[in-house]
Amino acid sequence: MCGTTRGRRPWRRAGGDARSTWCEFKGHARYLDGVVGERWVASIGWTYDEPSPGYEALRGHVAFCPGRADGTWLGEERVEAQEGDFYGGWITADLVGPLKGPAGTLGW
Repeated sequence: MCGTTRGRRPWRRAGGDARSTWCEFKGHARYLDGVVGERWVASIGWTYDEPSPGYEALRGHVAFCPGRADGTWLGEERVEAQEGDFYGGWITADLVGPLKGPAGTLGW
């Protein structure tokens, strides 16, 4: 399946070996492959097809991992990817830590 997000970046459902995660709040996340420059990037984004009660507003939206793109911006600010491979956080200048993600913080 292929599509676009606001006409900008093509994406498709991630392949059979795609990463899958479960959030105790939002439910099952399905990952998407996407185009960065001229190449496909595995699991660059995720979506919740059937979000848990209270999170229905997430249905139909795609979140992207800034660390898997060549650059990601929030308005005029280039964001930093949250450290580690568990979170897809967007770190901006106004955030104050400590932030989860680096080695030793998973059990917080």
